[in-house]
Amino acid sequence: MKVLRIVANIQAPDLMAAKRFYQDILGLDLMMDLGWIVTFGANTSMKVQLSVASQGGSGTPVPDLSIEVDDLDAAFEAMSGAGISIEYGPADEPWGVRRFYVRDPFDRLVNILVHKS
Repeated sequence: MKVLRIVANIQAPDLMAAKRFYQDILGLDLMMDLGWIVTFGANTSMKVQLSVASQGGSGTPVPDLSIEVDDLDAAFEAMSGAGISIEYGPADEPWGVRRFYVRDPFDRLVNILVHKS
């Protein structure tokens, strides 16, 4: 048996708030909308990963989601410009990532990151 995909499911009473945060601000594509569930994604190939952590690194709480982007400064500007409060960072971490934390509209802690080259 092989794991083909891992899907994060977030309970949300307001799907429009999800669309604003994940589609409008982060730029994910709306892949499916059944009225009671919306799925966002990108038409790119990704590695299947599941992280389990006792802390979030650098003394931070463990984020609910980690989203890797290609331009952290643009993501930071998009979040800040949308009035989303930055909870941590941006920070250059000793394990080779630059990141910041925000909360989505459903109070999930989201780690936005880029791997430093």
